[in-house]
This record gives sequence, C-alpha cells and structure tokens, in this order.
Amino acid sequence: MDHEHDVEFSKAVTARREKLQLLRSRNVDPYGPKFAFTHRATDVLGDFESLQGKTVSISGRLMTVRVHGKATFAHIQDMSGQIQVYARLDVLGDDYELFSLLDVGDIIGVTGTVFRTRRGEITVEVHDFRLLTKALRPLPDKWHGLKDVDIRYRQRYVDLIVTPKVPETFVIRSKVIRAIRRWLDERGFYEVETPILQGVAGGAAARPFLTHHNTLNLDLQLRIATELHLKRCIVGGFEKVYEIGRIFRNEGMSTKHNPEFTSLELYQANADYEDMMVITEEIVSQAAREALGITKIQYQGQEIELAPPWPRIPLLEAIRNHSGVDLGDVNTDSEAKAVADRLGLKMEKPPTRGTVMDKLLETYVEPRLIQPAFLIDYPVEVSPLAKRKTEDPSLTYRFEGFVAGREIANAFTELNDPDDQRQRFIDQVAERAKGDDEAHPMDEDYVMALEYGMAPTGGLGMGIDRIVMLFTDSPSIRDVILFPLMRPKYCNSSRTVSS
Repeated sequence: MDHEHDVEFSKAVTARREKLQLLRSRNVDPYGPKFAFTHRATDVLGDFESLQGKTVSISGRLMTVRVHGKATFAHIQDMSGQIQVYARLDVLGDDYELFSLLDVGDIIGVTGTVFRTRRGEITVEVHDFRLLTKALRPLPDKWHGLKDVDIRYRQRYVDLIVTPKVPETFVIRSKVIRAIRRWLDERGFYEVETPILQGVAGGAAARPFLTHHNTLNLDLQLRIATELHLKRCIVGGFEKVYEIGRIFRNEGMSTKHNPEFTSLELYQANADYEDMMVITEEIVSQAAREALGITKIQYQGQEIELAPPWPRIPLLEAIRNHSGVDLGDVNTDSEAKAVADRLGLKMEKPPTRGTVMDKLLETYVEPRLIQPAFLIDYPVEVSPLAKRKTEDPSLTYRFEGFVAGREIANAFTELNDPDDQRQRFIDQVAERAKGDDEAHPMDEDYVMALEYGMAPTGGLGMGIDRIVMLFTDSPSIRDVILFPLMRPKYCNSSRTVSS
C-alpha cells in the first residue's frame, strides 16, 4: 500500500493541520517572510574555531526533533548540510512552547550562539527563531531515504530532502554542464538555440513526438536532434557553434533511455572526425576534473580512467573479433537475416545489413567497452549524414564513443555533398518503406542549404545524462534526470489506479 494512504500517515497529516490552525489562532504566520541568514550549516561546522561563542543566523528544514522536557535538540538542513540546534525553556521563555509545536519537515530560521556540546557536536543555541514554512505532510525520515524507487522518481522533491546522495547528483550535473560550456566558450564556440518544434524532425534515427499548431493548421514534430539546424548555421558562416538542449524521442524506456533527455551538439568548420575525437576526450576528462576533481572514477564496481588518449578501434574489426561475423562478407539484407537467424539475434526492426550490424554491436561489442574507446569507420547505410571515406566509400568518417558499455558520443566528418546527401535520404526513405520507422526522413530544405555550400565540417553529439550517470555511479538514467517521465499513477477520467 502507498504510504500516503496508511492510517498513520493520515493521522500525522491531521495533527499537522491542527497545529496549523493553532499557530494561526496565536497570530503566528505559518508561511512567513524571508529570513536573513548569515551562515550556512557547513560554514558554521567548518569555521567553528572562529565562530565559537558568536552569534549566527541559519535557516533550513527540520530533519530531527528530540524533546527532553525543558530542552529540545533538533537538526536543521540547508543545501550545504545539517547542523544541530539546541532550544531551552529558560532561554526562550514563552516562545519555547511554540518551538515544541514544530515538526520534522518545517522550515525555520534560527539566531543563536555557536558552541560544542559535551558529546562534542557543534551546535547553535537558539536565542530567537521564526517559523518560515509549516510542512503539512510528514517526511519519510524513518526510512533513511526513500527506498521505493517509484516514489523516489514521482516525488523527487521528497527524494531531494531525505536522500543525501540525490542533491549531490544534481550538483554534479550542474557542474558538468558548466564545465562543458566553459570549455567550449573559451575555444571560440558560440552557443545558439535551434527550434524544438520542427516540420521535419531529423538528425537521428528515432521516432518523433507529434503535435499540431492550431493557428497555422500545421502538423509539427518535437526535435529528435539539433544537428541539421546547427549545420545550417555553419552554412550561414558560423565557424564554431554548439547547443545544450532537450531532445525528444518517442522510444522505449530503460535504464539507458528516457524519452526526454539532454544532449550537447557542436559543429566546427574546417574540422573532421579526428578533431572531434580529441574534443570528446578533452571535454569528458575536463568535466570530470571540474565536477569530481579526478579523472579515474568508480562506476558500478569498475575503475575507469577517463584521461586521454582513448583507443581507436575500427567498428567492423570489433564486431568480427567479438562475434565472429565478418560484415565484409555480408552484402545483402537476406545474407544479414541469415546471420541474425544463425546467431539467434532478437531483432526489433526488420533484419537488414544495417539493423543486424547494430544488433551485433549491441550484443557482442558494447558490453566489452568498459574503458573509454572510440569505434570508428561505420558503414554508410547506418550513417546517412557522415562523409564517405575516400579509401573505402562503403564506410564513413564516423565514430561513436563508449564508456562502461554505453554510447556517450556520436560524431562525423559531416557530409557536405548535397547530391550524395539527397541520395542518402532517398535510401533512408526506402528503409522506412520496408518497416524501419526510425529511418531518416527526406529533408528538402536541408539539402537546399547544402547546395549553397557548407565548409568541411566536424560534428559531435554527446549525451549529458549518460556522462552524469558515469560521474555519479548511477545505474539508471532516471537517477540523473530531476523529473523523469513516469506512467500516470491515476487515470484522469476515473481516478482509479492504473495498471
């Protein structure tokens, strides 16, 4: 049973509402004005020697309350951490009774002197306090953090309060994004914004979400990548651009996938995929240094060194070494299907040379790429936006970066031949007709942009969420997204619990 429907929970809510009315009857505002604090919890803890005996003001949420007759010990938590406070009847007088009405979860402001208890705990003795916010629902304090994963994701606001690791995760996420922006800005990249609502959602192999604009009577799609608009910026004369933004893909959900996620994409004129490998290595390692202070991390029990250089491994060679399949000998879709049947591959898409290659990569290669590595030189049929290799036109100048068995980066020497690009789109439309609804659609406007001329360009896409997963030792992408998409708990029509 959901704890919110427990009898004890209901009694606790009722008791808090009764206290709310009692406070109001005594002309106490349970939702008071802002409080001018002078220190955070860790400021007092870290600077005790100079603050001992001095007056400080702190503010935060009550996480424990222990009443001992005429004295009460409590812990206040702010963004920095927790500190103990000590309230006494002989100091507060009549206000001590008001202090005794406080509950775990209430937000208060305290002014008092800093001292150390006989047990050695740094504490603030309360000389004055103010109730800032009365909490009407009890926190799951007895659980030592939420253990129900479903509730953790649905009620992230509670998870942030009671599970210490959670706010730390999102502080690291903020530091990662800040470090990436700084790295790019310092190297002359310009941050730009491209449309989320698009007529043709392209730049990736994914199903888009559909919507409709009423005024224009126009069907639109949420973007599945920022790539094609960023490359239009290169056509227009920008030499270095990037965007960190939300991407929307109407796909399955797993520990690695959320329908809404954050990506970094960057494009640089007069660069190629070799340059993008160097940028990937440097961005990831620098973000680790700034967010964690190290480049050697622990992820799910495995030690991983993120510092460059990362090895470059030809994709077809990796597939051959780990699966025994030489895709150089597989030239048709029927031959690819025979490989899938022989190996017992579970194909979610129609078995073509491209989809079977993806499944071989996912099944046999990715799980072995624990240390950072680049798989390079992907076949043209799975790389509709990458330039062909001069020495082997069946392959492209494309790589994917992997760490801990997961893809974190995808990059090309960008295709800038408009005629080749048009034919690639035509080939993708044919794949769509065969049943691959993630095949790339035709984008006539993008081809037209290339006809105006795009300089030789290198492009890179990176998954911010997966990088944060690595840095925070998080097994699921939902752990690093503040408010992940969840199945509705109640149906809107009947308000009955959904399956």
